[in-house]
Amino acid sequence: MGRSRRTIPEELLLLALDPATGTTAQPQSLDLGLAGAQLVELALAGRIAPDGDRIAVVMPRPTGDPTLDSALELLRRRGSPVRAVHWIGGPRLGLRQTYLSHLERCGMVHAVEGQMCGVLPTTRYQATDTAISREIRARLDSAIRTGVPPDPRTAALAALAHAVGLGKHLYPGNEGRSSRSRLRDLIRHDPMGGLVAHAVLDVQNGAGAQPRRSATGNAGSTTAGGAVPSQPRRATMARVAM
Repeated sequence: MGRSRRTIPEELLLLALDPATGTTAQPQSLDLGLAGAQLVELALAGRIAPDGDRIAVVMPRPTGDPTLDSALELLRRRGSPVRAVHWIGGPRLGLRQTYLSHLERCGMVHAVEGQMCGVLPTTRYQATDTAISREIRARLDSAIRTGVPPDPRTAALAALAHAVGLGKHLYPGNEGRSSRSRLRDLIRHDPMGGLVAHAVLDVQNGAGAQPRRSATGNAGSTTAGGAVPSQPRRATMARVAM
């Protein structure tokens, strides 16, 4: 990729992957979170900036990341600032699968083919290097435990993790209640992350959202637990189940 730093959408997806099942937690809201995470990443790259509750392009120059640049170009074509809630609530065909495939190409996950109920083909994803996920999780844990204001990337990641409902996945049960509360409070440490996180919550609550098609595009809806139904493959691209 020509870069060593992981993007916020990548980190959010890695946080959501369940190492035991290979599925993603909160799959429906995660799709919204990935769209929001792209906005935060573009803002950190100096390409967009908040304008009230809207997002404005301030530098249309590509970042070099194809998926981010596609989002940047769509924002540029709007011609005027767009409300964050409308952007996040709009259709994002295949966004989660795009990032899963990207993580697979980078060697951070591997695909496991299977079947649901012995009929519906599915693809689950297992992390190949759990140290990466542990490092991401450790940053959140440190911000929660110490109370020291985190860096903007970690603050934005925490805000999005809360907005998509990953708190109960990362810090389950009654014993995790205080950690979930502190995760929510980290929203205040990054203005762009807070704006996007609130927009994600608003879309989930039905405020200003546009109708959404399935995030898996032509593959149809995701299966329970976030496994991705397999698409028909050409013979040259067929995978062997692991």
